[in-house]
Amino acid sequence: MKNKTIYLKDYKVSSYFVESIDLTYELKKDYTLVTNESKFYKNINSKEDNILKLNGNNLDIIGIFLDGKKISIEIDSNIELIEDNTILFLNDLPDTFELKIVTKIYPHKNTSLEGLYVSNGIYCTQCEPEGFRNMTYYLDRPDVLSVYSTKIIADKQDNPVLLSNGNLIESGDLEDGKHYALWKDPFKKPSYLFALVAGKLDYIESSFTTFRGKEVTLRIFTEPHNINRCDFAMASLKRAMKWDEDRFGLEYDLDLFMIVAIDDFNSGAMENKGLNIFNSAVVFATPETATDKDYIYIERVIGHEYFHNWTGDRVTCRDWFQLSLKEGLTVFRDSEFSADMHSKSTKRIEDVRYLCNYQFREDASPMSHPIRPSFFEEISNFYTLTVYEKGAEVVRMYQTILGKSGFRKGMDLYFERHDGQAVTTEDFLNAMQDANNMNLSQFQTWYDQAGTPIVDVSSNFSAEKKIYTLTFKQSCPVRQGEKRKNPFIIPIKFGLIDSSGDEIKLENDIIILTKEEEKFEFNNIENEPVPSLLRDFSAPIILNYNYSFEKYSFLIENDSNEFNRFNAMQNFSTELLVNIVNSGVYELNDLFKNSFKSILIDDTIGNSFKAECITLPSETLIADKIGKNINPQKIFEARKYLITSLIEEFEVEFLKIYDNLKKKIDYKIDSEDIGNRKLKNVCLEYISFKNGPSNVYKAYLDSNNMTDSFSALSILSKIECKERDEVLDDFYNKWNFDPITIDKWFSVQATSPLENTLDNIKKLSKHKLFDITNPNKVRALFNSFSMLNPVIFNKPESYEFIADKVLELDKINPAIASRLVKNMINWKKLESNLGEKLRLQLLRISNEPGLSGIVLEVVKKSL
Repeated sequence: MKNKTIYLKDYKVSSYFVESIDLTYELKKDYTLVTNESKFYKNINSKEDNILKLNGNNLDIIGIFLDGKKISIEIDSNIELIEDNTILFLNDLPDTFELKIVTKIYPHKNTSLEGLYVSNGIYCTQCEPEGFRNMTYYLDRPDVLSVYSTKIIADKQDNPVLLSNGNLIESGDLEDGKHYALWKDPFKKPSYLFALVAGKLDYIESSFTTFRGKEVTLRIFTEPHNINRCDFAMASLKRAMKWDEDRFGLEYDLDLFMIVAIDDFNSGAMENKGLNIFNSAVVFATPETATDKDYIYIERVIGHEYFHNWTGDRVTCRDWFQLSLKEGLTVFRDSEFSADMHSKSTKRIEDVRYLCNYQFREDASPMSHPIRPSFFEEISNFYTLTVYEKGAEVVRMYQTILGKSGFRKGMDLYFERHDGQAVTTEDFLNAMQDANNMNLSQFQTWYDQAGTPIVDVSSNFSAEKKIYTLTFKQSCPVRQGEKRKNPFIIPIKFGLIDSSGDEIKLENDIIILTKEEEKFEFNNIENEPVPSLLRDFSAPIILNYNYSFEKYSFLIENDSNEFNRFNAMQNFSTELLVNIVNSGVYELNDLFKNSFKSILIDDTIGNSFKAECITLPSETLIADKIGKNINPQKIFEARKYLITSLIEEFEVEFLKIYDNLKKKIDYKIDSEDIGNRKLKNVCLEYISFKNGPSNVYKAYLDSNNMTDSFSALSILSKIECKERDEVLDDFYNKWNFDPITIDKWFSVQATSPLENTLDNIKKLSKHKLFDITNPNKVRALFNSFSMLNPVIFNKPESYEFIADKVLELDKINPAIASRLVKNMINWKKLESNLGEKLRLQLLRISNEPGLSGIVLEVVKKSL
């Protein structure tokens, strides 16, 4: 398939707008009839003639009616299908008209899970970004907003629940055992926010009273047998609604807010106006089935989708190039929400660890792009960590520079100006700078330029003049075909620590870089300080300063900023591991050993923070630090050596912490208990490197919650022993009836570093509970393996296996195939023998006849 490149510079406003759209869905046994009745009016700002290009995807057209008169593609000259039947083209149209289109679609055959499809007998839609065109011909673009009404007709016994956006206007019984429901959404929205759900569903109900006294009904729908697993999601929704009112003054606007949990879903969730559709994995939670990470992630995703009501629904994107406008902003909001609900420092560490492990890698990959790309072939390939996570960091920089109150002023103006509109990133930037009377135009470089900026810092101290100077030089890697990049605006939070470990008082703790090179002087400094730079990771950059091991140790002991204390530990660990890999000399540095112990025995710090500090950097992060000629086996061995050396040195300390925390207590979801479990299980993994499976096996048997049992299972999965097989069998026998929990069983085996892992994955891919059409199963087995198991994935036979699965998936669900193939694209960074083997598999994929455009774009760029 030859892809068409779409450019931001070619954006044109729609020639027509839609005043209203009335949809009727008749759900039949083998197909669905969709009737779309839309009222169009000419856009006075359009320079095009009276023509209309409606998007559709090879739909069976039953009838087309223009102002009540039937027209035909075969007979009438003013209507035709073009571009492989993906555009219904009409010309010579009046300024206002009504268009009725009836199409026949086949939801039961829809394995792409885009448009209308069926999951476990439940009808469900996914319309972002371009799924609406799989149901009817329409202006399927985010800048066309309209008022929707939706009538659903279905068999009452098979589909007793009928849902869509907005408010239920009427419902009733019909002949032949059918019934109907009519929904109307009073707020204008684009087609990507449309939703429909029908099936045998039960729900839990609660309510929320807004700060203006409005009563909102809250419902979470799922299959009846899962209804007892939705309570935490409901409580999370209420916390999110209250937080958004308190933090941003944003009130929910409808009388009803609904969530539906579905097993087959391409992503985490979708913010359809008033009817959020969720992957069931981010709704269901009980202590027996969900880990602490699951609980926190569920709360975050519930918040994220709810927050979209304003940042995405009420104010949406003008075009898909502006995707980060809603997603980056909303990820920032959900991150702030999670930090306020739990530990701020731990949340920041987790976010930055994820960013550095994965988004920085994306920035350095063939798929690198700005947070607002200037072109794309398949928009579905740009739901990326760059758009989401880096986009959120850019929003965070606004807040860092403006402060919370200034950022709130900017948000208030953004909503005041643009409520009910489809806008651009420039509109957001302008609201921020206008509300604060500050020139922030340089932020545009973050939207326009790809790559991770690098800031090199040097220092100089004049004892005679008592002046300490910091010099900053910023750059950004230039890729083939790119021009020299402009400097970014970069806020650097920092501190200076004197030789006694005390913080030096400064007038300002933020330096704002705007030029390629800048110097900053600090007067009346008695002795040369140690700089604590990029506190709280105040910008998504790579910062280089020539810290010695002694200075890392000093910061670990004395830095008052928790994030930077953690970061000093991580950077120290990373440099030590890189040295081991590059030199082949396996030795434990004494300074590192002392710093590690100081954290381990420090009773003044929180257990969650301690757990993060003593967790060594991932193999992925070490590989990225090495940068080229990467040998995953050497990295694995170096990391294993360091863990083994640390438990040999500090076994007594590890056991003391573990024994103090392993007491059986009732399971609670609060910051203290979460931190205790996290530290306990990190210690248990260290202990397993010295004592083998005995402690871990006992921990599994004694566990009374999924966090502890899954941690023990994960540790045992990496050890060749009889206990490993026993707990895997036990876990399977306990949870084989639950699709979500059994995904943990698949993923834990996929990430095992044992030599027989690939053979085991091949067997698991044929297991009766594995279903390649279910995205959660694919993520659990194939994505976990190729993304989280570098030592086993980076073998020629593994490359061939995953390439086979990409090709198989491409025929079923191209979007999921595209995500899987992205784990194969960094072949140029590997040692040449491995890199060439991986390249040949990518070449094989690219030569596959009929390869989807979404997979082809990724493979083509990687080659």
